[in-house]
Amino acid sequence: MTRPTLTQSSGPAYSRILGLGGIRGERVVPNDDLVGPIDSSDEWIRQRTGIITRRRAEAGTDVLDLAEGAARAAIENAGLTGADIDAVILSTVTYFHQTPAGAAILADRLGATPAAAYDISAACAGYCYGIGQADALVRSGAARNVLVIGAEKMSEFVDPTDRSISFLLGDGAGAVVVGPSDFPGIGPTVWGSDGGQAQTIRQTHSWLDTRDHGAGWPTLRQEGQSVFKWAVWQMAPIAQKALDAAGVSADQIDAFIPHQANMRIIDQMIKQLKLPESVVVARDIADTGNTSAASIPLATERLLREGQVSSGALALQIGFGAGLVYAAQVVVLP
Repeated sequence: MTRPTLTQSSGPAYSRILGLGGIRGERVVPNDDLVGPIDSSDEWIRQRTGIITRRRAEAGTDVLDLAEGAARAAIENAGLTGADIDAVILSTVTYFHQTPAGAAILADRLGATPAAAYDISAACAGYCYGIGQADALVRSGAARNVLVIGAEKMSEFVDPTDRSISFLLGDGAGAVVVGPSDFPGIGPTVWGSDGGQAQTIRQTHSWLDTRDHGAGWPTLRQEGQSVFKWAVWQMAPIAQKALDAAGVSADQIDAFIPHQANMRIIDQMIKQLKLPESVVVARDIADTGNTSAASIPLATERLLREGQVSSGALALQIGFGAGLVYAAQVVVLP
């Protein structure tokens, strides 16, 4: 019997980001509101992180509400409707349900059913992971328009007495639609992991929260110095690999949009990459805080909204965090 030849799908040669949307938590939380339980000061937080305020959502706003707001804005910005979306990828570590996937619920809310929908857990690198997957889905012909969302409500998992990470965290969501393009709009994704360092950023259940009647509540801890050294010395070379893979040099990009983890990390990466002063650097962390998977699309939204960069600009983006995981690519901004 002759084996039949399978038909495999194929798609357009190129993909790009068609539209972008972002939403931040409703409350502005200054450093002074957090320093008491960690026996610290506004000056200490500013010097260590560059954060002045962070945005946090109200109690009645959950992570899917944030994701939906950003997704609707991205779809509208792309000139599409929910029915035009073929796949929904939600990156989050603060949607605490293993099943059903938050992405499927979002697809229904957005009118995207029966779009393929799934969640990914890649922490602060999750948005860049999603971009890499969306690019592959479009160019393979598996989907035409892919919605990628990075959304976090970090404030629900904060131990206010923790000095390692609690004061860094904010809430928000950023989303993009990736679709077919007549020109290359997303460079190759350079990604990877180092699970041997998983304990440097970890989830625990040691925080006793009265909302759960004294039971253990999940929270986050990090080994700050270890994470700082890893991000500075190992992530700049990854960013350089993304530039090389895309065939561009540091002086040819318009913007550098790293994960908004810490202003000192950003400054050190700029030095390692030898970025010229002409490159606009995203510094959304100063008043939004660290929003994990949402931080890169939110920082991008701000650069475009404030006119610091224009549509069509070339940007290097890199996410890195718990896992430890990382991903980077060069993209054309919508």
